[in-house]
Amino acid sequence: MKVLFLNPPSFDDFDGGAGSRYQATREVRSFWYPTWLAYPAGMLPDSRVLDSPASGIDVEGTVHIATGYDLVVLYTSTPSLKNDDAIAARIKAAKPGILTCMVGPHVSVLPDESLEFCPAVDFVVRGELDYPLVEIAKGEPLAGVAGISYRDGGEVVHNPDRPPLHDLDVLPFAAEVYRRDLDYKDYEIPWLQYPYMSIYTGRGCSSKCIYCLWPQTYSGNSYRTRSPQSVLAEVEYIREQFPEVKEIFFDDDNFVEDQERAIEISGLIKPLGISWGCNAKVTAKYETLKAMREAGMRVIMVGYETGDQTILNNVRKGTTIEQARTFTKNCKELGITVHGAFVLGLPGETRQTIEKSIRFACELDPETIQVSLASPYPGTKFYDLCVEKGYVNPASMVSETGYQSCVISYPEVSSAEIFMAVERFYKKFYYRPKYVFKVLRKAFSDMDEMRRIYREAREFYGFIAKRRESIKSC
Repeated sequence: MKVLFLNPPSFDDFDGGAGSRYQATREVRSFWYPTWLAYPAGMLPDSRVLDSPASGIDVEGTVHIATGYDLVVLYTSTPSLKNDDAIAARIKAAKPGILTCMVGPHVSVLPDESLEFCPAVDFVVRGELDYPLVEIAKGEPLAGVAGISYRDGGEVVHNPDRPPLHDLDVLPFAAEVYRRDLDYKDYEIPWLQYPYMSIYTGRGCSSKCIYCLWPQTYSGNSYRTRSPQSVLAEVEYIREQFPEVKEIFFDDDNFVEDQERAIEISGLIKPLGISWGCNAKVTAKYETLKAMREAGMRVIMVGYETGDQTILNNVRKGTTIEQARTFTKNCKELGITVHGAFVLGLPGETRQTIEKSIRFACELDPETIQVSLASPYPGTKFYDLCVEKGYVNPASMVSETGYQSCVISYPEVSSAEIFMAVERFYKKFYYRPKYVFKVLRKAFSDMDEMRRIYREAREFYGFIAKRRESIKSC
């Protein structure tokens, strides 16, 4: 079969693609690469990855392209399911004989509900999509493919589970598929040097955070890794084939989970002289950070989540406030840029803990931050807790314009208060005289940087204004 791997068109700047863990419209233009879709596509020469949001291709254009294929695989998520179902229905109407499939965490944990909700979808893949889709594309009947759920007449059939893939070195390089199907200039993350490229060096995470979607529903609670030599080879490929790319990002949930491996990979790529970054936890040791910095690591994204230790304990983060302080101090000493992630609305949140987190962020003073609303995704322990305690509101996780909604409330703090606290958090952090002076000094020293800061500031103010309009969805 000819297969189209599709990240469907959605809201403007909706960063909910097949490689993103932030499924909502972002503060400023941000797009991650559709990495999950790239792996099976790389094993099927007669396939294509189409990332409609990043490419700016609308529904009509997407449907037109899809009709040239035999099988269309749509990546979906809980917030985007309604939108993606409508896209599947449009494709099916344009070419009734086409086979349609959905993949992603939502359909993995709710296959029955997903197939009932999406009548235009023929089957879903539960868990990793690599080999199930390759087998189907090569002619294997649905009944013989492990890890999928499909319709047989009026009944939904669940084939046996497929074990997670452990030999990740057998997979093609995602970067090869990027080169074949995508334009790297379409991808931009504000805190990464542009243009950038992101890849995975492993799958899964052994941390037990109750709110984190991917390990609990899709990639698993163990860190399965590629060999350091395989990672080096893909980095060399990117360097040779994309000389314009200024930065590579290792988008594993926690690249430094295996710190000895992180040091080994750093040693291998050090001679290449590239700039790179990764996701990490505050448990990364000074020696590990130092080795990565000496190998060219410029930026690190870390989930601080909150400034309250009780909340960290409630969500089983496995970190402490003091570890966060030490980690940040070490990064500053080594000259590593920190992008800090915070979440409002986790179990135990109160008006006081929100203010505590804001003060903590200002104390740590990372280069940039992102502030998200806690979202209880089906399949996570956070979701189970919120349902059990009656914390979940019936509202959608995103507004009709794609902005993240607050769907939980606690006896101590309402959903509306949590929602509005995001704007206050950003303003308290970014409007500090110390921070404003630092940004202005950077802007006046580089005209390109000035233009970038101006554009992002304009986008940010637009985001805040539109987000405020969506308060009714809370």
